[in-house]
Amino acid sequence: MGKVLVLYDSRTGYTAKMAVHVAEGARTVAHTEVRVKSVDEAGQEDIVWADGLAVGSPTNLGVMSWKMKRFWDDLSDGIWGKVDGKIACAFSSSGGWGGGSELACMALLTVLMNFGFLVFGVTDYVGKQFTLHYGAVTAGEPRDPKEIAACRRLGQRLAQWVAGYIDGRRDLLPGPIDTRGM
Repeated sequence: MGKVLVLYDSRTGYTAKMAVHVAEGARTVAHTEVRVKSVDEAGQEDIVWADGLAVGSPTNLGVMSWKMKRFWDDLSDGIWGKVDGKIACAFSSSGGWGGGSELACMALLTVLMNFGFLVFGVTDYVGKQFTLHYGAVTAGEPRDPKEIAACRRLGQRLAQWVAGYIDGRRDLLPGPIDTRGM
């Protein structure tokens, strides 16, 4: 059974709502155990437990929150070398479109790569001109159906990669996307 942890920090509650939607998406893949924890609740044992990790942070000045950065800084000695090859992705909310959410996702992915996580983006379109190449992003609270769909797709894709590569259920791996109609 694949194990997915959705780890987040949230000041306004918007990133926490995104985390719920990411977890909903991960739960659509059968035989996936999903846990949702804030950085205030999570610890080293949670990161080591997970096969796949979705990390979400509010966008602060184009990067992750100080709490999320501190979480990884404080954890480094305890998990270094224990998470190499696990699968991870990112999501972020900002105060407005163009507020740096994709940059925050890239910052999160960079931290995860330093720990040896295999990170990914998603090429699917969940709405007209709305995709999540670097992770799911929102401007404020995720309300629009395409924003919620992006969060769910990210969680689903994470659970699919975990099922395929960790549990050996290759039939669940996403296939090539037909872009002829785009």
